[in-house]
Formats: sequence, C-alpha cells, structure tokens
Amino acid sequence: MIAENLPALLVVLPLLGAPLCLLLGRGRWTWALATLISWALLAISIALLWQVRDGAELHYAFGDWEPPWGIDYVVDRLAAYVLLIVSLIGAVVMPYAGRSIATELAPRLQPVFFTLMLLCLAGLLGIVITGDAFNLFVLLEISSLATYALISLGGDRRALTAAYQYLIMGTIGATFYLIGIGLLYMLTGTLNMADLSVRITELAGSSTLHTAFAFITVGLALKLAMFPLHLWLPNAYGFAPSVVSAFLAATATKVALYAMIRFIYSVFGAEFTFTEMHTQVLLLPLAVAGVLIGSVVAAFQHGVKRMHAYSSLAQIGYMLIGIGLMSVTGLTAALLHLFNHALIKGALFLAIGALFYRLRDSRLPALSGIARQMPWTMGAFVAGGLSLIGVPGTVGFVSKWYLILAAVENGWWPVVVLVIVASLIAVVYIGRVIETAYFGQRPKDAVPVTEAPLALLIPTWLLVATNFYFGIETDLTVDIAVDVAAGLIGTSGGGGS
Repeated sequence: MIAENLPALLVVLPLLGAPLCLLLGRGRWTWALATLISWALLAISIALLWQVRDGAELHYAFGDWEPPWGIDYVVDRLAAYVLLIVSLIGAVVMPYAGRSIATELAPRLQPVFFTLMLLCLAGLLGIVITGDAFNLFVLLEISSLATYALISLGGDRRALTAAYQYLIMGTIGATFYLIGIGLLYMLTGTLNMADLSVRITELAGSSTLHTAFAFITVGLALKLAMFPLHLWLPNAYGFAPSVVSAFLAATATKVALYAMIRFIYSVFGAEFTFTEMHTQVLLLPLAVAGVLIGSVVAAFQHGVKRMHAYSSLAQIGYMLIGIGLMSVTGLTAALLHLFNHALIKGALFLAIGALFYRLRDSRLPALSGIARQMPWTMGAFVAGGLSLIGVPGTVGFVSKWYLILAAVENGWWPVVVLVIVASLIAVVYIGRVIETAYFGQRPKDAVPVTEAPLALLIPTWLLVATNFYFGIETDLTVDIAVDVAAGLIGTSGGGGS
C-alpha cells in the first residue's frame, strides 16, 4: 500500500511538515522534523528510481480520477533522475541549515525558514513528478513564493530588493507560462501532458499553437535564468542566507530546465520544436552568450557568492547548448550537466556558507589568508572548484566531455573552443579565490577564527565526495542520461544521434 503511494508522498510529506514546523516554533525539534522529512524524501526518490530503472513508468491518479480527467503523477527514468538530485540536495542542506541559520536569522524567524524550505522542496519535487500542465503551474508558484520569502530573510537589506526583483520577474515568467497553457487548453481541451502530446500532432501549422509554445518557452526560460532573462539571479544568490543560496543554486534552475525539456520533447516534440519553430536559431546564440558573458563577469566579481551566481549563468548556457545541438549526445550532455552542476554548485555554496559562518563576510578581501585557519573548508572549495573547471575525475569533466563530443559529432568546432575557453576563464575566477585564501596575509587586526563546525563540514564534504564518486563511477548517471536522451528524441520524432 505504501509503495503505491510513494509518488504522492513526495509532495504530501513536505506539505504536511511545513505547518508543523511553524507550530513547533523555536527549538531543535523544528530542525529535526525538517531534516527527518528531507531524508524520507531522499529514501522515496531512491525507491522510485529503483522501480523505474529498467524503463518502467509509474502512475498515480489523485482521487482515482484517471487521466486525462484527473491529475496524474508520472515517474519515469527522467523524472526519477531529477527527483534524486533535488531530494539529495535537500537531504544534505537541511542538516547543514540547523547550524548555519543560527548565526544568520533571528530565533523567531527560524521556524519560518524551515516551513518555507519544506514548501519550496514540495513545489520543486511536484514540478518534476506531475503529468498535468496546470498542476505544474500551481507547484511552480508554491516553490516560487517560498523562494521569494527565503531570499528576503537574508541579513543584508539588499536581500529585500533581490527578493522583490525576483518576485517581479518570476511573476512575469509564471504569467507567460499560464497564458501558454491557456492557449493549449483552448486548442486541445486537455491539460494532461501525455494527452496534449497526442492532440498537438493534429494541429501542425496552427498559429495559436506557435504562440502557446513561445509563451511557455519564454516563461520557463525566465524561471531557469537563461541569458538575457537572468537579471534576478545574481542578487538572489548573492544576498540570500547562505544555505538558501546553496539550495537554490543546486535545484531551482535545474527543475525549470527539466520542465523545459519535458515540454520540448514530451509535449511538443523535437520535430515541432526544432523543425517547425526553429528554436535552436534563438536558443544557441543566447546560450553561447550566456556562457561567455557569465564566465567573464564572474572573473571580475569581488563577492564570492555573486561570482558563482554568474558562473551558474554560464553553466546554464552549457545545458542549453546541449539541447540546441539537437542530438542524442547533446541532450545527454545537458541531462548530465543538470545532475552534475547541482552537485558542483551545492558543494561550492556550502563551502562559501561555512566561510561566511566564521567570517560574516564572503567577499574576496575578507578571505585573505583564511586557508591557514580553515583548511578543511577551503579544501572543500578547491575540490568543488576543480569540478567546476572540469578536471578529469570530477563530474564537471564528464558533462563537458559529452558536450564536446556532441559538438564534434555535429562539426561545430566553435562550440568545442567555447567550452575550453570558458573552462580556462573558470580557472581564473576559482584561482582568484584560491590565491587570496592560500597566499594572502590575514590583516593584523583580524580576529582569529577556527575551522567551521562539523555540522557544516560533513554535509559540504559529502557533496564534494559525490563530485568525485560520480566523476569516476559514471555508470548510473551516464547510462540513465543516454537512455533518457535516446528515448526522448526517438519518441518525439526529431533530432539525430
């Protein structure tokens, strides 16, 4: 009985836990409940991945209303793959949060923080698992509203401005998406994604269908911070509480990218997307610009959190290039980097959070010589930086390797050069932090600090370890990504291998 309800529990558990955290109020019990729920969600995600490992597909119809009439939750290998990374990040970040927010948030705000984190987690997991286009909008808004509030909790007053900016742009994105869904419903009379994919094939050449596609794509592009719709991202990551920056950097944009992949391949189909709409003509130049501009701007940042916010813009560009290459290998690279970048940025932002915990500052001048006092924290940052650069043996190398393979297959050598140049620029901005921390001198009037507590180091190093484990043992991630990419392109009738 429980096994049959696992898909629903992924969303129901955090939704039930959120108000309980608020009712429990201050104290360790609130943190313990949120942590327990996050671990349960990870266990459920692993169980679901195990059930669909051979290509099976699980369905859960709410209220026994069969699709397309009712809301259908669907778990296939792609959904299980993304559920795993979102729940893994949640399960690592929640224990970290207990100690981290103790110094960044007033005690009265801490129950609110855990309530919002669980709501955000419920929304993100629901987006991944739902098979209903309107239900996706509802869950997108649940996660977004929680995110706006989480960002506003930052200690810097600029966090309020960042949250407001994200609210405005996020609302525009959600409105675009909702208009697109409304147009699709007007055309087809259904909101079920599987049903939509069947009915859309009968509407070739419809200008209303083209308009719906454009609205949905732009709305999701804004949510995933595609260049130049990324203006909310640097401030949101830069001024949010440290643990919120880590959680959002590792999950929010990845889930939005997943939603875009779902619509491109499972709902509209690759042939409609790339042959009829020629989406790659717009997607590729913007993705390339995002990689270059994000990398270059990151190299000139003095705040380490903002540096890695702009770096995330470049990494999103890599994923979009993979989609734009219109091949199995390109989509494989995009799916791999979706998973791998979550591990990379999660590790880096948790390391930055540990530095902030001791220094109350994450700007470069504050980090001068800090490696001698916080060797384990800086060691984690260096390891995460190596993965971001793409050093062999790390997850960053795996996804960049597949992106280069896809570019070579298509004969797009400029993309190969772009990946190499952007990786060299990553060496520059990661190198700036390392140089400052290891070779700089602590100011004479600086207060001595000690290493970050184990409550912060253990989650950070756990994510660092996954960067190397999945960089060496690639069977799980690569096999799933290759099979999913082949399945999506094969069943949607577009692209080539």
